[in-house]
Amino acid sequence: MSRRRARRVALLAVAMLAVLPVVAARAVEPTADAVTLDRVQVTSARLQSVPAFDVPASLSVVTLDGTAARPGVSVSEALDGVPGLAARERQNFAQDTQLSIRGFGARSTFGVRGLRLYADGIPATMPDGQGQVSHFSLAGAERIEVLRGPFSALHGNSSGGVVQIWSADGVDPTQGHVQASAGRDDSRVLSASVRGAGDMLGGALAASRFETDGWRDHSAARRTSLNAKLHAALPGGGRVQLVGNHFDAPDAQDPLGLTAEQVRADPRQATAVALQYGTRKSARQDQLGLRLEQPLGGGHALEAMAYAGRREIEQFLSVPVGAQSNPLSSGGVIDLDNDYGGLDLRWRWAGSLAGRTLEFTAGANADRQRQHRRGYENFVGDALGVRGALRRDERNRVENVDRYAQAWWQFAPRWSLLAGVRHSQVRFRSRDGYVSADNPDDSGRVDYAETTPVLGLTFAPHADWRLYVSAGRGFETPTFNELGYRADGGAGLAFDLAPATSTNVELGTKWRTAGGVQIEAALFRADTDDELAVARNVGGRSSYRNVGRARREGAEIAAVLPFGADWSLAIAATWLDARFRDTFPICTGAGCTDPSVQVPAGASIPGTTRRQASARLQWEPGDWRLALEAVAVDRIGVNDTGSEQAPGHAIANAEAARSWNTARGRWRAFARVDNVFDHAHIGSVIVNEGNGRYYEPAPGRGLLLGLRWDWQSGMD
Repeated sequence: MSRRRARRVALLAVAMLAVLPVVAARAVEPTADAVTLDRVQVTSARLQSVPAFDVPASLSVVTLDGTAARPGVSVSEALDGVPGLAARERQNFAQDTQLSIRGFGARSTFGVRGLRLYADGIPATMPDGQGQVSHFSLAGAERIEVLRGPFSALHGNSSGGVVQIWSADGVDPTQGHVQASAGRDDSRVLSASVRGAGDMLGGALAASRFETDGWRDHSAARRTSLNAKLHAALPGGGRVQLVGNHFDAPDAQDPLGLTAEQVRADPRQATAVALQYGTRKSARQDQLGLRLEQPLGGGHALEAMAYAGRREIEQFLSVPVGAQSNPLSSGGVIDLDNDYGGLDLRWRWAGSLAGRTLEFTAGANADRQRQHRRGYENFVGDALGVRGALRRDERNRVENVDRYAQAWWQFAPRWSLLAGVRHSQVRFRSRDGYVSADNPDDSGRVDYAETTPVLGLTFAPHADWRLYVSAGRGFETPTFNELGYRADGGAGLAFDLAPATSTNVELGTKWRTAGGVQIEAALFRADTDDELAVARNVGGRSSYRNVGRARREGAEIAAVLPFGADWSLAIAATWLDARFRDTFPICTGAGCTDPSVQVPAGASIPGTTRRQASARLQWEPGDWRLALEAVAVDRIGVNDTGSEQAPGHAIANAEAARSWNTARGRWRAFARVDNVFDHAHIGSVIVNEGNGRYYEPAPGRGLLLGLRWDWQSGMD
């Protein structure tokens, strides 16, 4: 899609939103099942008694009720309609979903960084800021929460935004589901769940299995996930919850990115070196977490959380044999074992100050990650894509100790204040076990510390209208992957990197009606000092440097508009201008070691798009559900110099579902056509890829068929 066409699509979405208040004023009276927003409690704001509508922050809740005509494999499936958030599915299951919020996290080439991730309240982001969403289980999930803006900083290091997934609790009577679906490229998904509860004890179990041959060559994958939750009531209104999950994805093939010429020739091809070296990745994770909530009387309550887990990664890269002749090379096979765990303890008090409602929270948390990183050659003799000689052996440790406090005070009938502060200490330690005459000891340590205050003010001119302003500071340390290689090519870790610090401001409004209309809009700006960016790519390895100032600013708007009992329209649009504000030198081209090319001040931050919009029109007459979707994305820069961009695109999707109630439960058959008009486009990009293979093409038109059975005990 041309830039002009992308602009028209985005402007059309914004124009439609501009007339929503007028249309909503004529909406029908509320139905019996209309949503009441003030009952929504969003835990990512760390507030217990304050509804999301009154929080001076951009908060989105995506309900996962089992009615989506989706396979339920990736978290990106549920996030299309969240403003300010980009969730790009790579069609490469050897790499994690690309997530970014308001430009934070956009430059990540693997995993998720710059954002805080949680599953059932347990961190999925390590203390160094690197996170994963691969183990997020949609099979038994109840909702996803997305927090954007300054108050994300209350979650600590790398909090450009917060994404949380919550699994469903056990219920009485016992109920569950079985779902099967099949789609293009011989993709199959089977999932099931069961939930039950008694007077004191409840539990839920969900499992899924996914297999695909892959849309691109050399992209077959298999994933198995299991999520279990056990919860029990405690005397005095308390609650304890035990959550465990298992994730296994062996030998997911990696087709790597393509150049622009390769995309034009055949977007389904794999890079030649991917086939030559058999690039692939295996991931396995097991995790257990315990949460406790206990009222203490007098408005006081205690909350505690403890978790521990292990994640194992083995990845075969396409690092050329010649590049590994360098005695400082780490080889072409990554063998990474991660043991991690942490504690969080907080005290909460709900009372009053000067006769006005007050909620106060104070707490501390500590997290630790122990990493054993080994590197091996990816060849033995003439055989490529096999584990060879050891080239790296180090034990890394990163840990944080944070203390935080926040208070929400409704100091006047129409005014409320939310204030908080967090002090974080992050410590990195590395002990090198691979030392030789040509490869010196790389051991080292570095400590970071930062205090991040936030403040927000909310005004309620009407019971269903809020205006708010918020401001705060955040920070982002380099991850261990970014510390791994020095920009000057010398031995040792890049302990000279400084954390990036940001000042964030947001001005927003929220509006709702009794008929279920919801409209939210926000203006935002984040100014960053010591922005981290790629310095060079050599021998399959990226090194980083601090490049000075950056700015991310923009606007976002989202609306849900029901038309009577059967029709609804949901729209989201985002405008983002993300730029470097200082000039800095970089390397360009494969093997470059001299950063002599200057990136000018004002250059766009790669991985970000200036405009994106989505719309979903849904019709539910009786037992049917029909929906049309449209998604438009402006062009995406792929490197710091801006010499290339992934072109913008607009695609349409359609779905239909039919439900039947029977004596043995409710059956639901569904069909979905993605990319109805078979539009060729780029799904995601690999920022600053050293060989110019920036592009990961998205699939053409595809059909998904599925069947779901929801059952409940006691049915005849």
